[in-house]
Amino acid sequence: MARLPFVAVSRGKALITGGAGFIGSHLSELLLGDGWEVYALDDLSTGDLRNVAHLEDRPEYHLVVESVLNPAVVNELVLKCDVVFHLAAAVGVRLIVQEPVRTLVTNIQGTETVLEYCHKFGKRVLVASTSEVYGDHREEIPFDESSRRIYGPTTARRWAYAESKAIDEFLALAYHQERGLDTVIVRLFNTVGPKQSGQYGMVIPTFVEKALGGVPIEVHGDGSQTRCFCHVADTVRALKGLMESGISGEIFNVGNSHQISIMRLAERIRELTGSGSEIVTLPYDQVYGQGIEDMLHRIPAIDKIRGAIGWEPQLDLERILADVIEDVRARDGAPEPIKT
Repeated sequence: MARLPFVAVSRGKALITGGAGFIGSHLSELLLGDGWEVYALDDLSTGDLRNVAHLEDRPEYHLVVESVLNPAVVNELVLKCDVVFHLAAAVGVRLIVQEPVRTLVTNIQGTETVLEYCHKFGKRVLVASTSEVYGDHREEIPFDESSRRIYGPTTARRWAYAESKAIDEFLALAYHQERGLDTVIVRLFNTVGPKQSGQYGMVIPTFVEKALGGVPIEVHGDGSQTRCFCHVADTVRALKGLMESGISGEIFNVGNSHQISIMRLAERIRELTGSGSEIVTLPYDQVYGQGIEDMLHRIPAIDKIRGAIGWEPQLDLERILADVIEDVRARDGAPEPIKT
C-alpha cells in the first residue's frame, strides 16, 4: 500500500490515555503550557483525581473518566484529537503480581483498541512501553534499543507485564509496517517524581513514606540490585519531543543512565529525611508470595534519542529525591521524622 510521509506535529488536540496517572498528569501540564488542548482518558483504577484537580477548570482540558477498554469511548476521542499519547497500563510490581489477568487484558487489549482507532482515523500515536521488556540480564551493561531480551519462566508472574508490553510493541510496529500507522514507541526506565504513589510498589515514594513515618524501610532482596531513575519532568519532555518530531516506526529508550543500588538508595533517603528508620531486607517470596523474580540491573543507553531530538535528562537523582520528599511531606502533612 502507498504510504504518506510522516510529518512533525505541534499544538493541536492531544489525547492522553492514563491521563490522570502520574506521568499522564505531568504530560498534561506540559502540553497545556505549550498551547495544546488536552483530552485525558482514565478509569481512575490507578490514576488519581488529585493529580489533575488543578487542571479541571481550564477550558482547554477535558477529563473523561472511562476505560481504554471501551471501544466506543476510544473511537470518539481518537476521532476528535490530532495525536494520541497511549500511556494507560497496569502499573507497579505489586499490582502485576496480584492481578495478572488485569495486567494482561489492560495492556494488550487496551493497546490494540487504541492502535485500531488511530489507524482507522489516521492519527499519530506514541506508545509507552517499559524497560522491563529487556528482561532478566545479569550483566551490568547499558541496554540499547536492539538489545536481546532474556525472560524467566511463565510461572514467574513478573514476566507477564514485560511480555504484555513487548506484545504492545509488536502490535504497534506491525500496524506501522503493514498498515502505515504513524507511531513511535518509548521504553521508560523508572520514571519518578512528585505525585507518584508508593501504593503499587514504586520504590522511591515507598522508601520516602517509610522514612518520614519513622518505620522500617523494607528493601526487597539483598539490596545489591541497581536501578537508574529519571525525573518525570525529563520524561515528559522526551514524550512531547518525540511526538512532535514526526519520527515514525522507531523505538527509543527514555531514562537516566546514573546507576544506584537499592540499598544505597534507602540509605540516601534516610539521610536526606533525617530519619531514624531501620533498613531491613526481606526475601521477595515473603513480600509477594511465589512467582516473583527481579532484575539485577537496568541501565538505558540514550544515544539514539539524543541523536534524534537532542534530548537528555537534566535533573539528577538528588533533585528527584528532594522533589519526592517535598511532595510526600506536603501530600500527607507529614511531621518531622521520628528519630530513634
